[in-house]
Amino acid sequence: MCSWVNAAWLLIAIGMVSAVGGCRENTSGAATGAAAAAPPVVTVAKPVTQTVTDYLTFTGNTAPINSVTLVARVEGYLEKNYFTDGSWVKKGDLLFTIQPDQYKAQLQQAEASLAAQKASLWHAKTELARYSALLKEDAATQTQVDQWRYQKEAAEAGILNAQAQVELAKLNLSYTMVKAPFDGRIGRHLVNPGNLVGTAGQQTALGLIDQLDPIYVYFTINERELLRVIERHKPGPTIEQRRIPVYFGLSSEDGYPHEGRLDFASVNVAPTTGTLQLRGVFPNPDRTVLPGLFVRVRVPALQKRDALLVPGDALSFDQQGEFLLVVNEHNVVERRGVKTGPQVGELLVIEEGLKPDDLVIVEGVLQAIPGRTVTPQLAASSSPPLLKPKPTDG
Repeated sequence: MCSWVNAAWLLIAIGMVSAVGGCRENTSGAATGAAAAAPPVVTVAKPVTQTVTDYLTFTGNTAPINSVTLVARVEGYLEKNYFTDGSWVKKGDLLFTIQPDQYKAQLQQAEASLAAQKASLWHAKTELARYSALLKEDAATQTQVDQWRYQKEAAEAGILNAQAQVELAKLNLSYTMVKAPFDGRIGRHLVNPGNLVGTAGQQTALGLIDQLDPIYVYFTINERELLRVIERHKPGPTIEQRRIPVYFGLSSEDGYPHEGRLDFASVNVAPTTGTLQLRGVFPNPDRTVLPGLFVRVRVPALQKRDALLVPGDALSFDQQGEFLLVVNEHNVVERRGVKTGPQVGELLVIEEGLKPDDLVIVEGVLQAIPGRTVTPQLAASSSPPLLKPKPTDG
């Protein structure tokens, strides 16, 4: 009897322990479900209002400020070249010589002709004076006087012609020495010494020289952006008078480290492409920027404006375009389609779709789903200074 009672009490105790354990397990599961259902925590901040400068970006290419093809302007054998291919030369440096003997002889011939004409003039003047005196004494005729006056005037004209021939001979002789027209870099020689150049009146190309300091950058602005600029700015001084800054960067460089100014704009828009050509001039003292390079060009707008900025990481993309996630007054995530502008440091200008008091999700974007509730937290003071949030109402 006692054994049966003890066994019954044992079974009852085991059942109570199991029931208690089951209750504990259900309580733990309920707590876990409640924790999983809690809204995710996201970091928010209000957009920054800041004065910014709009920039227009283009693709351009570099060009020398001066470029000259050196040619043979007289006929003769090329005697020598005095430079190393690809070297830097100074203005006035001798680069080529063309056989000068023929042109030295032509100069001597022209100078001799000038001397002969001067002698003829002296003789004509002397005879004219003599026959003019004889005419007064009826010892000469008027015809003789007129003849010597003609000889005198012809000699004067002959002197002018001879002087011109001397100048031409000197000029042709100077053409036998081809010199650098400016400081620059010369390419390879195009004709070897010993070849006949300048034959049959043709100007044989001898080499090419470029001036690289300063250097030009040419680029084009499309019709749409040009009209926006015209609408924004009233007609005023020309580009040269405004001294508008312009910047460019090479493909191997970050940003736009080279600064210059706009100095030329075409007078009309090309009807085939709808673009207007612009040109900037940049200092190039170390001459590392060579002609023909493709560069990124940035031109600031002539006016500044206030704009809203957000971190670039807060911006997302989908099939509908660019958007930001914001938290409304009910702590519900909303999708805001926006139109972006230029980048300022790590911040991005928002042109349309955002208000100054909107709370933009800057951290935890992956946890925020439009239409779902979240727990927003203002950005900490360790955030960048431009993103310090304003205190919310209440």
